[in-house]
Amino acid sequence: MKDVLEQAAGRVVSRETFDRIFVYSDELRRESFRQNLVSRASLDYLWERHILDSAQLVRFEPFSGASWIDIGSGAGLPGIIIACLVRGPVALVEPRRLRAEFLGEVVRKLGLNATVQQAKAEQVLGKFDVITARAVAALPDFLSMCDHLSTRKTVWALPKGRTAESELAQAKGTWQGDFRVEPSVTDADSRIIVGTQVRAGKR
Repeated sequence: MKDVLEQAAGRVVSRETFDRIFVYSDELRRESFRQNLVSRASLDYLWERHILDSAQLVRFEPFSGASWIDIGSGAGLPGIIIACLVRGPVALVEPRRLRAEFLGEVVRKLGLNATVQQAKAEQVLGKFDVITARAVAALPDFLSMCDHLSTRKTVWALPKGRTAESELAQAKGTWQGDFRVEPSVTDADSRIIVGTQVRAGKR
């Protein structure tokens, strides 16, 4: 499984990092019986459906040590996986108390360079090198929600399903930037919207 993780992430993964992710997967399985973190059906495919899908986002890291923010972290996907794989700090933002508490426990247990904020994206302060989120909002709404967290150099790495192209077309009505749609390495039907130089304003 370690070699598959390395292939998805596009980088060498140490045994220590792999072990951390394995511990996290066990914690996630246990916690999912206490609160609805991921669907019960997807627990049987946890690595394929969630962990590898999250790991592939580190391919878009602009430089080693970049700061990340994961909006609506929920179960820690992709934020916890990213924090295991990168050197820079990762901010996990989750408005729901029980989920934020779970994330805090995982961060402490794994000794990750990450922080957890129980808040909505609009309440968070700071600027980040990479912004990511999984199934939080349609692209135009998400850009409006998180624009204050970005600079012109920020990379937006947003996993999407089949709606990627249509969401991007809609966003281009009110947002400018250098956008591209990348294929998912874990799901042939999924896409990842990657954006830089993102700013409000029609073309």
